[in-house]
Amino acid sequence: MIGLLQAFSALRITGLNLFRAKNTEPLPWDGGRVRPERYRTSFALVHNSDGDEACIGCKMCEKICPSQIITVVPGGRAPSPNTGKPRGTAKDFTLDVNACIHCELCVQVCPEDAIVMLRVPEVPGFSREELFLSMEKLYANEKVPASWGTGALLIGMQAEGQPKPPPPPAKAAPPPATTAGVPEATPPAPAAGGGETP
Repeated sequence: MIGLLQAFSALRITGLNLFRAKNTEPLPWDGGRVRPERYRTSFALVHNSDGDEACIGCKMCEKICPSQIITVVPGGRAPSPNTGKPRGTAKDFTLDVNACIHCELCVQVCPEDAIVMLRVPEVPGFSREELFLSMEKLYANEKVPASWGTGALLIGMQAEGQPKPPPPPAKAAPPPATTAGVPEATPPAPAAGGGETP
């Protein structure tokens, strides 16, 4: 009898919630809900102000990634097609979003602000290949709105809270001056026997 009452109680709660407005949002996302500035999901590689690919192939993002999902193949130094100045390049850059923990360390460590996180929700993938971002996909994502944080901005914010380094130590006093190039005479030490020396 108690089991039957519990079943009817559960059915009553289900019936009350059946006709309520839905709180969930269907995918793919239609853009009706504003995402916060710090919302971050996928990744993009960007171009710098000169129009060159910003990534210089330094591999700092690959080294800091706790999930080890980033692979960078440096391309060596080459002249920029836009400025003519020699600069580092990346031959290949891949990122496996499947194992990403979205810690944003790769964005923080990048010296050129070449990698950014995106502010739009990801479209669900149905195969591993859809979660594997090649260099071409990463540069195509540059057109998607990025999250607010860049490496320089995040490092600057962290530096604000750090204590200032101590001032350099004062220089030591110079050694005592000698008289006419001859050091001052010091009295001889007494002998160990305690008596006079012969």
